[in-house]
Amino acid sequence: MSDLHDDLPELHRPLAVERIGGAGRDQLVQADAAECAALARRMGIPAVLGLSCRFHLTLEPRGVVLAEGELDARLVRVCVVSLEEFEAVVAERFRVRFVPEADVAEQEDEEDDAVLDPESDDEIPYRGGTIDLGEAAAEQLALVLDPYPRRPDATLPDAATEAAESPFAALARLKRLE
Repeated sequence: MSDLHDDLPELHRPLAVERIGGAGRDQLVQADAAECAALARRMGIPAVLGLSCRFHLTLEPRGVVLAEGELDARLVRVCVVSLEEFEAVVAERFRVRFVPEADVAEQEDEEDDAVLDPESDDEIPYRGGTIDLGEAAAEQLALVLDPYPRRPDATLPDAATEAAESPFAALARLKRLE
């Protein structure tokens, strides 16, 4: 039998847009141990030791919510050079806009041929008058993860000392014998 919450993200922090108010709202999202373990599985890393994200939310016209966030996370990563685990720290500022789902679909119809601005804020569609700050923090973590993590003290082996004989070296020797 399936659990009702199987489709919820690993870090679920819903907030009703109506609770933001005209002056804005500050909101803190912190992951507990079970959420950290689930996030580590999702990200494909050995461990998330801790994650917190501070948001400042501002309500804009048409139900758009500007979210300015500060993500802090402690992770265990595997070094691509030594294959050893090491602790890494992520500290990242970001901005996203939560946009009502109907407005996103409308914009996509209008902007089929438009050029995307890489400097513009990412837009996250929402429905039902509720945004998910936990999922926004998890997505931001996924975006900032280094795909090739290295320990700070990791050094590549010297190519000259470990250079293997070229597969074409045998051909060169044969050519010289002729």
